[in-house]
Amino acid sequence: VQLQASGGGVVQAGDSLRLSCAASGRTFSSGAMGWFRQAPGKEREFVAAITWYGGDTFYADSTKGRATISRDYARYNVILQMNSLTPEDTAQYYCAAGIGTSSKSLRTASRYDYWGQGTQVTVSS
Repeated sequence: VQLQASGGGVVQAGDSLRLSCAASGRTFSSGAMGWFRQAPGKEREFVAAITWYGGDTFYADSTKGRATISRDYARYNVILQMNSLTPEDTAQYYCAAGIGTSSKSLRTASRYDYWGQGTQVTVSS
């Protein structure tokens, strides 16, 4: 599976961004896709995830209420809409795909089998 993330950029605090992740190379009917982010000097952290078949969504406490994750089942595309951005949201954002079922939490990076190259989001104050 190849994942292509896009939509990052430089924005002002309070602005919104729409990140997109396109999956290709292999079709899958179960599993999940997630977004993680990593700021310089910090560990990679969970942002949001969505189950591929049922569309159940999960959010980090830091983004709940500001982030919405959705998927286009037919196009193998996942969207992360981020609103009310703050400088603390500045990071490289990665999308990931976890194939099939797993006992691992969707909030952990080890649940995912494939990772995109990342897209940079910079929020200025």
